[in-house]
Amino acid sequence: MADQGLYQTQTQKLAIGPQMQQSLQILQAPTLELRQIIQQEVEINPVLELEAPEVSLEDAVPDDPDDRDREHDELDMMSQMDEEWREYWAQSRMQTNSRSAEDQERWQFLMDSIVAPTTLQEHLVTQLRTAEVADPILVKNVEFLIGSLDDRGFLNTSIEELSLSHGIPIDPLHEAKSLLMSFDPVGVGSDDLRECLIVQLERLGKKHSLAHRLVEQHLDDLANKRYPILARKLGVPLEQVSRAADFISTLDPRPASRFTASTNTYVSPDIIVERQGGDWVPVMNNDDLPQLRLSNAYKDLLGQSSSSGEVRNYIRDKIRSGKFLIRSIHQRQQTIQKIAVQILAHQREFLEKGTSFLRPLNMAQVADEVGVHETTVSRAISGKYMATPHGVYELKFFFSHGVKTDSGEDLSNTSVKNAIADLIKTETKSKPLSDDKLAKLLDKQGIKVARRTVAKYREALSILPSHLRKSFS
Repeated sequence: MADQGLYQTQTQKLAIGPQMQQSLQILQAPTLELRQIIQQEVEINPVLELEAPEVSLEDAVPDDPDDRDREHDELDMMSQMDEEWREYWAQSRMQTNSRSAEDQERWQFLMDSIVAPTTLQEHLVTQLRTAEVADPILVKNVEFLIGSLDDRGFLNTSIEELSLSHGIPIDPLHEAKSLLMSFDPVGVGSDDLRECLIVQLERLGKKHSLAHRLVEQHLDDLANKRYPILARKLGVPLEQVSRAADFISTLDPRPASRFTASTNTYVSPDIIVERQGGDWVPVMNNDDLPQLRLSNAYKDLLGQSSSSGEVRNYIRDKIRSGKFLIRSIHQRQQTIQKIAVQILAHQREFLEKGTSFLRPLNMAQVADEVGVHETTVSRAISGKYMATPHGVYELKFFFSHGVKTDSGEDLSNTSVKNAIADLIKTETKSKPLSDDKLAKLLDKQGIKVARRTVAKYREALSILPSHLRKSFS
């Protein structure tokens, strides 16, 4: 039997220190998140200032002779770093100021055009207030139902279940639902898609139409485009079923869609691509990034002979922390810009001609050219955006695998997807292209991809399979 007892063992493991963790956090943080990090650091570190006057640390003279050389070296380093930071900001501001007045005006117009979105709940409550409902219980029940709507605008819990779970009489809840469903958008407050479409049809005076009958009794066959089966079941010509289905497709299956947050999304690009001479140049957008300075007051306090050793140690610690933060931000901006330079070098055809000419690019390539690890590139591009002549794209957009054409040319996955979308756009609607046929047509263009790859790309483009794209009209 093995001896039992306490034993010491020595092992080695890699641990990331607090400063390194902060540096990685700053590198990975999008600009808006970085602003919050900076604000938090300013609140806890009194040595840091936002938009402070220029700081020179060369005149500080430490009091303790034993620490004089060490503190002088520290202050020299901070002075040099502060000068580099000021020079970096000056260059960035010069690049920003070099933009034309027209560009500045267009940017300002964009910023002024951003409005606070109205939520579905706010929209419905406003209608409830203007409805002049006298019964306070009815108002309370309608407000309760408004709060129970999902992101489609549906009550995905039945009135009966709501009545049981919340102890509300069922008849007043039905009355509240009837009032809610009279509001805009049409179909809000429905139990499901079927009821939503029926309400819209009835509001359009189509209660006795073929479209109403299809939705009410045959929604599953309708969704799967089984038009010939429906024509036989209902005893009507196929063309009538097709026309009714086309009309139903004009209805809104998600009444709350225009109130979703995605319709009001705004992205501030971290990099703006500008043409300077014959080259494309990435310009860092520092408009949203506050400028940090080291406080003159604390620099003076560090140099005063009356300051105690405890105070001086505290200030030194805070200055080191602030210095590291400023250096990390500086390195972040430089790293992002170096990566952007390499992206533009690889994607020149995209800048000149559009998304169909995007080239395959992986992070390992860029990491080798920038001189950093691949994981650094991954962190640096996370949540960062670039404004190009063809729109604003996340930096991840420019990194994709690809395929080789018959001519040996590399083609990105995005370009293949665009080719598939173009083929489907020009297909005969009564005979849509199957995935197998799409693969064969791409092969004729010199792009060799398997049928299952075509299916994957088609699904990524949110394009239905051929049997659901078929038109019977």
